[in-house]
Amino acid sequence: MSDSLAEFREFLADALPADYASAYRNYRDDVELRTRFQAEMFDAGWLVPEWPRELGGRDLPLTEALTIRIEGARRQIPRQMNIQATGVVAPALRAFGTPEQQQTYLRPTLRGEAWWALGMSEPGAGSDLASLRTTAVRRGDVYLINGQKVWTTQADGARWCTLYARTDPAAAKHRGISCLILPMDTPGVTVRRIRTAGPSIETFCEVFLDDVELPVNALLGRENDGWRVAMSALEHERDMIWINNWLEMQRALEPVLDGASVPPHAHERLGRSLAEMEGIRLTGIRGVGARTAGADSAFTGILKLLGSEAVQNAAALALEFGADADEASLARFDEYLESMAATIYGGTSEVQRNIIAERILGLPKGA
Repeated sequence: MSDSLAEFREFLADALPADYASAYRNYRDDVELRTRFQAEMFDAGWLVPEWPRELGGRDLPLTEALTIRIEGARRQIPRQMNIQATGVVAPALRAFGTPEQQQTYLRPTLRGEAWWALGMSEPGAGSDLASLRTTAVRRGDVYLINGQKVWTTQADGARWCTLYARTDPAAAKHRGISCLILPMDTPGVTVRRIRTAGPSIETFCEVFLDDVELPVNALLGRENDGWRVAMSALEHERDMIWINNWLEMQRALEPVLDGASVPPHAHERLGRSLAEMEGIRLTGIRGVGARTAGADSAFTGILKLLGSEAVQNAAALALEFGADADEASLARFDEYLESMAATIYGGTSEVQRNIIAERILGLPKGA
């Protein structure tokens, strides 16, 4: 065991309640614990352990940082209140932000003091970012923005938004998009919460943009380079998605393997799920290895697609054939319900198939 992993485990022992592991379900919605824990994680350097110390990290190699993240996911550490801020926005700020933007936004973002929304999905485009129609027309030193976003997670509680808009309508679909930092209290921004059929961990919103003005220095990255900003940022988020998918499958399948009677007709399903679980783990490690070597990882879309569908299959198996136990059954049902969104969040399976077809298989792009 590495020194960093041992130190992280000591940190968790001090930061989490003594009964956290045995009473996990009681702490899932503990806002005070979730808020405090994220701030303590950042202050101790564990939130982004591979980042340099001056930005709140520990300068750990990527492989050691992966070990820390896996340990945290295995222990089911408290979920961040605004998870896209750390998983998507902060990496984009680090990679593309100006020194002034990093000074202004990084610390409150990582400590959980300010929430962010992701202005990506749109009506008629879903999570197909290249098909967005929101426009940002430059007029001197400002952009005039008009359009609509939908399924914007936690927009009703966010202070800022990374807003993706088309700044060059004559360019190809994947080009001519820019990313802008939008304060959510800017005149012309209207947020409407979307009602859901049942309880949800996070809120979903529509965001309407009517003649919203932003200064040119609100650009994150270069003008018309928003696609690269988005793809780079989402790469970080999807590392945590595959880790969580793998461990959720492991937790779901354990009761099926340990004591349940799986009928012969379900053996193939169980074997397939076990193979998919191991495939997710190995492919995820391959992707991290590629990035450690400085190579582009071709596994991101594959992992997102495979992991999203595999975790749904494993959750369904656990619900059907898991050993009977009141508390365990409730936990499995919770995870089954949450797995239903896996093929939608972070990019739908349909969009992932398009990405794989175009970038990995080299098939021609759609119109």
